[in-house]
Amino acid sequence: MLIGDGMGDYPIESLGNKTPLEFAKTPNMDSLAASGRFGLFATVPKGYPPGSDVANLSILGYAPAKYYTGRAPLEAASIGVKLEPKDIAFRCNLVTLADKNGVVIMDDYSSGHITTQDADGIIKSLDAALKKQGDIRFYTGTSYRHLMVWKQGPKDIKTTPPHDISDKDIAAHLPKGEMSDKFAALMKASQEILKDHPVNKRRVADGKKPATSIWLWGQGIAPSMPTFKDRFGVSGAIISAVDLMKGIGIYAGLEVLKVPGVTGYIDTNYKGKAEYCLAALEKKDFVCVHVEAPDEAGHNGNLKDKLKAIEDFDREVVGRVLAGLKKFNDYTVMTLTDHPTPISLKTHTSDPVPFALYKTGAIARKKHGVKFCEKEAGQTGVLIEDCHALIEEFFGKGRTETVSGLK
Repeated sequence: MLIGDGMGDYPIESLGNKTPLEFAKTPNMDSLAASGRFGLFATVPKGYPPGSDVANLSILGYAPAKYYTGRAPLEAASIGVKLEPKDIAFRCNLVTLADKNGVVIMDDYSSGHITTQDADGIIKSLDAALKKQGDIRFYTGTSYRHLMVWKQGPKDIKTTPPHDISDKDIAAHLPKGEMSDKFAALMKASQEILKDHPVNKRRVADGKKPATSIWLWGQGIAPSMPTFKDRFGVSGAIISAVDLMKGIGIYAGLEVLKVPGVTGYIDTNYKGKAEYCLAALEKKDFVCVHVEAPDEAGHNGNLKDKLKAIEDFDREVVGRVLAGLKKFNDYTVMTLTDHPTPISLKTHTSDPVPFALYKTGAIARKKHGVKFCEKEAGQTGVLIEDCHALIEEFFGKGRTETVSGLK
């Protein structure tokens, strides 16, 4: 299973009113679409926010209505933090806030994609200072993505993902509800700590954005989920740079494979992900490869980077995996995205996304000139809305489509 996070988009005038997927050169995903079952998959059920947490739970067949408790508990599993039943985990972004004409705005939800090394020093300082305010602890994650755990913390609190409010006034999006004053105090205290932090001084001197505040969101308690072994009788592994996906994998009973040089950004080690995937398939029944880069480009509103990320994903991940799968007599491969992250919006939407599912050994019925994109996926008339249906088909438990051999 090959997931290009946030690849979906809307037509863009500078691309001749094509989407990035429609415009980009993606011969490998196109081949899968032409050779297999091709259509749209509704990864975000009605009434749920279009987050990568909800969408990827759906992709892996975990109905959000039953299993979704929040993003941060999944990330906690990846970081190695065990949550007690009454613990509330929060995603803790290191963000850059800025004053714009007297208004404090979300200048950068990622502090200039701060490195994990820089972030670790900051998170350790925050933990040392702020844990004195109560049953609160901070844990280092990856890049700008970290964790705060609140022992018996507030359950009735409404928060906003910082990537949803890029360049916007933060005032209307601060935490609301139970103990909201405590959240405001934590943010203010973090800003005082970070104002003169040595890491930030060095970053500013190097022309990089400083981390000026924490931003808490994605809260929840630990979920309870059955494993892939229990559900499908398969062994498996997951490859991703981000703690969310690794955490989902841990709850699903998948081995988390550590690939050198993965960053969750456009400079990630695509080739390494493909190579580790193929090596794992020598011992495992299933591997999920997740690539974050297209999503980050979408959040940044950077069309050039998004096109590059899509093409790199197609060539270095999908292409390499397809070539390596030829040594196996029988296999199933699926590529898809989890949600759109339109350049124009810089955040996620809940629109259905294209998927292509190919199985060996089916009846040849090759289609020509097919493009893996939103428009052509919609024209197939295939729309899967039940999150169980696609994963069950992937594992041969449901419908199969007559397909031909790949190029």
